[in-house]
Amino acid sequence: MNALDVGYTLAAAALAPFWARKPRAGWAQRMGKDLGVEPRNEPFKGSRVLLHGVSVGEVNALRGLVELLRARGTEVIVSASTDTGIARAIDLYARGDFPRSVVRYPLDFSWAVKRFLDAVRPDAVGLCELEVWPNFVKACARRNIPVAVVNGRLSERSFKGYRRARWALRGTFARLSAAAVQDDQYAARFVTMGVPLARVSVSGSMKWDSARLDQSPAEADALATAMGIDRTRPLIVAGSTAEGEEAMLHQACPPGVQLLCAPRKPERFEQAAADLPGCIRRSWSKPGGAQPLHVQGLGTTRQRYLLDTIGELRAAYALADVCIVGRSFGKLFGSDPIEPVSLGKATVIGPAFGDFATIVAALKSAGAIEVTAAGDLRRVLRSLLDEPARRTRLAARGRACIAEHQGATLRHATLLLTLATHGPVTSQASVTAQDPLATRPPLNNRPPLSTRPPLNNRPPLANGLNNPGPAAGTWPARTPKT
Repeated sequence: MNALDVGYTLAAAALAPFWARKPRAGWAQRMGKDLGVEPRNEPFKGSRVLLHGVSVGEVNALRGLVELLRARGTEVIVSASTDTGIARAIDLYARGDFPRSVVRYPLDFSWAVKRFLDAVRPDAVGLCELEVWPNFVKACARRNIPVAVVNGRLSERSFKGYRRARWALRGTFARLSAAAVQDDQYAARFVTMGVPLARVSVSGSMKWDSARLDQSPAEADALATAMGIDRTRPLIVAGSTAEGEEAMLHQACPPGVQLLCAPRKPERFEQAAADLPGCIRRSWSKPGGAQPLHVQGLGTTRQRYLLDTIGELRAAYALADVCIVGRSFGKLFGSDPIEPVSLGKATVIGPAFGDFATIVAALKSAGAIEVTAAGDLRRVLRSLLDEPARRTRLAARGRACIAEHQGATLRHATLLLTLATHGPVTSQASVTAQDPLATRPPLNNRPPLSTRPPLNNRPPLANGLNNPGPAAGTWPARTPKT
């Protein structure tokens, strides 16, 4: 037990009245036990890479990266922290030939981390967006396992908290072998937290790559039929909604227009149903669903719908005439707008989108998204529904914007393959000699990302698309992991 373990234990005891309110599964796995990971899966003769996404959004963002790494003969283990993240990871990555490729990420107690690494034994680790935990990163460094942040993001809100604890976290960030981040502002924040400048690269966001521009989910028609949605009448779909937004949207929805809400958190389903009077719930049409007798057969006469399931939001977006991105009209910090935009839908987001500021700024600059406050939402919705040509323009600009920003996934795959093959960076100097980032202008003197050339036309970034990694003999030899 180390000092961090003592601090974690005291904090867990003090905060138990809060975190214990919500039931959580997988406690043995959270302690690094019973992970069920095989020593090596037979189809793979190469490296094993661990990719971690804390919850559903990060797990979804890893899809293209998992596919690329597997296609190159790398065994991929995906970890998640939340119950919903685990469920989504199993659905995406633990099917067919990979039944045991999803694990629960451990709590950051040193003994839990040790058990976890003993079982998984990765050659490299990719942490999606952030999730930099001190005991985990330190344990990987001791085992000579390189750890990289991919799709890195450090929002202004998070940075304020991290900066206050920089004295304690600086060593942890300095141990990272690489930080491939989404934009220049995030890069500057990672450097401030202690990552050597030569190990930071701006690679764009994998969320752009996760967009499937040419695919409309086949499940959309089945979802409409099951919920009784009238395809001849306009439909607004609001995804990832938060507390208070369902009631606000119910009031803002123009008369005669159908509204479907999909709350972000399952524990909010009951309250959301109460805020959508007379709504049809998706769970009623599932096997074992308890659909009340008085609503059977009345779906087409209703105007409010609740998607109280996980994993069907894309299908719901595909049905919409207008999409609304939730968690953006209150005190939260937005949700990812890329999925509805990628489906060619006119998309609206509220003014609170701090966690997705870079993405929203790119879409707004391209004229591909509507940003509006709650008080003006009814007018904006009515205008969009009354002007099909305007919706079409928004959709076309949105898809073009997404295509322009794609390419980050391949850069991240190349980075992780290089680290898995050559091992962790052991000094700043050894990277500076190889890293094009070291010769680029200082972060604060570089032009904003929105004014720079599209990612696919920019010079190679550190360990990026056209940089296969250091030449033979320039990396320190790896030592066996213990």
